Amino acid sequence: MPAPTAVTVAARLDRLPDSRYLRRLIILLSLGGCFEFYDLFFSAYIAPALYRSGIFTPTTTGFLDVHGFASFIASLFAGLFVGTLFFGRISDRFGRRTIFSFSLLWYSAATFIMAFQTTAAAIDVWRFFAGMGIGVELVTIDTYVSELVPHANRGRAFAFNQFISFLAVPLAALVSWWLVPLRIWGLDGWRWVALLGASGAVFVWFIRRALPESPRWLEQQGQIAKANRLMGQIEDRVRAETKKEFPAPVLVAGENLQGRGSWKEIWSAQYRQRTIMLIVFHLLQSLGYYGFANWVPTLLLAKGIDVTSTLRYTFFIAIASPMGPLIGWAFADKFERKWQCAWSALLIGVFGLLFARQQSAWGVILFGVLITLSSNWLSFAYHAYHSELYPTRIRAQAVGFVYSWSRFSAIASSFVIAWVLRKYGTPGVFVLIASGMAILFVVTGAFGPRTSQRRLEEIAR
Repeated sequence: MPAPTAVTVAARLDRLPDSRYLRRLIILLSLGGCFEFYDLFFSAYIAPALYRSGIFTPTTTGFLDVHGFASFIASLFAGLFVGTLFFGRISDRFGRRTIFSFSLLWYSAATFIMAFQTTAAAIDVWRFFAGMGIGVELVTIDTYVSELVPHANRGRAFAFNQFISFLAVPLAALVSWWLVPLRIWGLDGWRWVALLGASGAVFVWFIRRALPESPRWLEQQGQIAKANRLMGQIEDRVRAETKKEFPAPVLVAGENLQGRGSWKEIWSAQYRQRTIMLIVFHLLQSLGYYGFANWVPTLLLAKGIDVTSTLRYTFFIAIASPMGPLIGWAFADKFERKWQCAWSALLIGVFGLLFARQQSAWGVILFGVLITLSSNWLSFAYHAYHSELYPTRIRAQAVGFVYSWSRFSAIASSFVIAWVLRKYGTPGVFVLIASGMAILFVVTGAFGPRTSQRRLEEIAR
């Protein structure tokens, strides 16, 4: 039976029980995210091949040396920065479903072209364009997931989303372990690693056909009839599956307001503190997260471990990537989200300092795995957290704006880490990371709003 027009689709959606249908939607979004995660992480695994080919060098002769591997990482994150800052908002204008598909096609095309470049500068240019597509895609996925899932399961939905997406990381490590030492049909193995990531374009049409638009977004755009029709279809699917009637919808004050937001609203008195908190948070989290993920093979090489062993170690460490969100799935909605972000960051710092002291293979792998588990706990927690803190009308542009600071940080930190690695070695890198994680713990714990088990519309008030 259709809901009264006075009842919002948000209120109707948040009363839905857990169901296979909603989980299938998360799986489809996550499969799109797999290609982005694959691309984000294969940088580290193809690094030894790029050094061997002479295209890039492990350290830099000058702070902005284009031939240093830092420029390869920085170009990706420069693209991510531009994509999230300037184009993340386009899904607020054109819809989650349309931009999800477009950004995946953009990334795939840019990565395909990059795989055939022969100079450091050309590779960096196309890596930048690929980063733009990935930046838009990741913002759109976060926004999409938060709007499709009832509040009682939002944390677990993000953990599940990240579990599937992170399956791409051990795949990237395994493919690199196999292909990087080879040359196939005249192409170096690292180029085949990149081409595999570009294959995401093949799946866009199939994923797009099975995904509905966000009914929350449709309602905010004033497309009430379409939003109600779509919401009715979702309810029918869930009801047929669960054989349950739903409780009465509960409205939150102000949630039935419609219209487009503006960038200025991010800085209004209502949202200013959380915006500043998230800027600081993202400046620091990328130092810990990507400081290890993008540099682990290089850090192992700096410890005197040979290339073959380095690729083998990084594969074993990468296997743990999807395990962090999978373990976190059990408690994602049982503990306050901001403290999950804070404690996981602190663990990255502690385990990183211990990793730097390891000499044995088992010690390197053990603490590498612990850093990875902590990093991916942080990842699924903050992907849920930053998308919860703003209303639907500005969610994508607000998330894109605050998230862009992590990309800016990753650009700068890639050069800083290269310099610290040359000056102070692996221990110096992890002292830098641990310091950043300690500050993140304090800032998030002191200034982050509570979000767990709360309606999006309630958090946004």
